[in-house]
Amino acid sequence: MDHTARLPTFDDVAAAAQRILGHAHRTPVLTSSRVDAELGLRAYFKCENFQRVGAFKFRGAFNALSRFDAAQRRAGVVAYSSGNHAQAVALAARLLDVPATIVMPLDAPASKVAATRGYGAEVVTYDRYTEDREEIGRALAAEGGLTLVPPYDHPDVIAGQGTAAKELIEEVGELDVVLTPLGGGGLLAGTALSVRALSPAARILGVEPAAGDDGRQSLRSGRVVHIDTPVTIADGAQTTHLGELTFPIIRREVEDVLTASDDHLVDAMRTFAATMKIVVEPTAGLGLAGLRQIAADLPGARVGVVVSGGNVDLDRYARLVGPDAGRQG
Repeated sequence: MDHTARLPTFDDVAAAAQRILGHAHRTPVLTSSRVDAELGLRAYFKCENFQRVGAFKFRGAFNALSRFDAAQRRAGVVAYSSGNHAQAVALAARLLDVPATIVMPLDAPASKVAATRGYGAEVVTYDRYTEDREEIGRALAAEGGLTLVPPYDHPDVIAGQGTAAKELIEEVGELDVVLTPLGGGGLLAGTALSVRALSPAARILGVEPAAGDDGRQSLRSGRVVHIDTPVTIADGAQTTHLGELTFPIIRREVEDVLTASDDHLVDAMRTFAATMKIVVEPTAGLGLAGLRQIAADLPGARVGVVVSGGNVDLDRYARLVGPDAGRQG
C-alpha cells in the first residue's frame, strides 16, 4: 500500500465514517456556560477522550487496517507512536485479527505502553532524542513484510481522523471557527477536509505547543520545516515535522497555526476538570488554550474545538492540575 499515492478528500472521510461505524464511538459534544461566559462566544467541544483507547487515533487506525488485503492481514502491521496511535493500532489489529508491532519511545507514558501491550501488540522501544522512529519502523516493515501505518502521514489515517469533525458539524451545525490540536497534522488535515465540505465558511486553525512550532513555521514559509523533538508536556504533539500528505492539505485549508505554552495547557486541563468534569491529556488542551488567545476577536462566534484524548497517568495528572502543582515551563 503506497501511502504517498494521493491526497485524501472528503469523499474518503465519508467512506471512513461508514467503515468505522459500529466500531468507533460517536463521541459526545459538550458545552460549558461558564466557558462561554468567560470567552463571550459559544464553544462546542468534541470529546475524543471518550473514544475507544481514549483518543481520536482509533478512527484513523481502524480505517487504515480495515482496508488491508488478506496478505497484509496475515503478515501484520507495524506502527510508531508516543502512545495514542500505538494503542489505536493495537486495538484495531486485535479486532481485525492482524498481528501488530509498535515502536514506542522509552519515555512514553507507562499507562500507554501497558495499554498497547494489553491489546496484544509487541512493543519495541527506542530513544526519541537520539534515534529515528521512522527509520526503525521502515526497517521492521522491510524485514518482516509488515505494512507500516504511520501516525499521521497516510491517506486512510487522515480520512479516519476527519470523521470526528464530520460528526461535530452534523450534530451542531455550521461553525464560524474550528480549532484542532496539531502534531504531525493528521487530525488537522482530516478536520480541514470535513470542515471545508460541511461548513465551508468556517476558519480552520491548528494549535501546537509553543516549544515545537514547526507547523506554524511550515505554514508561513510554504515548506515543511523540521525541528528537534520539542520538550513539552504535550507528549501527543512532540512531532518534529508535518507530513508529505498532511502539509498540502493544511497549507490549502488552514488559516493559521497558534501556539500554547505548557502553563496554558495546564490551565485548559483544569478548566475541563472544573467545568465539564472530564479528564484530558495535556495535548488535548491545545484547542481551548488557543481559543483563549483569540476569543476577544470572536464575539458571539460558534466555535468547534476538538478535544483529542484523555490518556494521562493519574499521578502525572494530579501533579499537573492539583492545587499544589508547580507551573510548567
